[in-house]
Amino acid sequence: MRRSRVRTLVAVAATVAGVGALVLRLLESHRVYLPGAAWVEVFAIVLLAGLVLAAGWSVRAYLRGDKPDLDALRAARTFAMGKAAAYTGALLAGRYAAHVLVVLPELEVEARLDQAITSGVAALAAVALSTAGVLVEKFCQIPPPEDDDGEAEAITS
Repeated sequence: MRRSRVRTLVAVAATVAGVGALVLRLLESHRVYLPGAAWVEVFAIVLLAGLVLAAGWSVRAYLRGDKPDLDALRAARTFAMGKAAAYTGALLAGRYAAHVLVVLPELEVEARLDQAITSGVAALAAVALSTAGVLVEKFCQIPPPEDDDGEAEAITS
């Protein structure tokens, strides 16, 4: 598997934010108001980012030689978890940013201001989750094999 590209993650977040804002505006024009983020969501996202980083840190320690035993399957699963965290963070960042975009014109209303603040903090937490995923993918990257002379192998035919 290849590592996630930051450009792709930003595109995912921007697309979800744009489409989400349009959908939320359409719903609100029909008097359907969806709630913004809750503080428990922010806490859960930050906790998830920490757990993803902790899992990646053990793979990083193994690759540096600090941890002598690590199952290869666990390392592969950690990489997949990092990739999932990166894309989940991008999707959630777009979702929360969409809510902020919708409530921006009405910040003089206290309830809308509270929604904007909570959703903005949740969007930042989601960016942290995505960043943790990208870092864990980097932690799981295996260096290229070297030959006995310490130089990279060259394929000759």
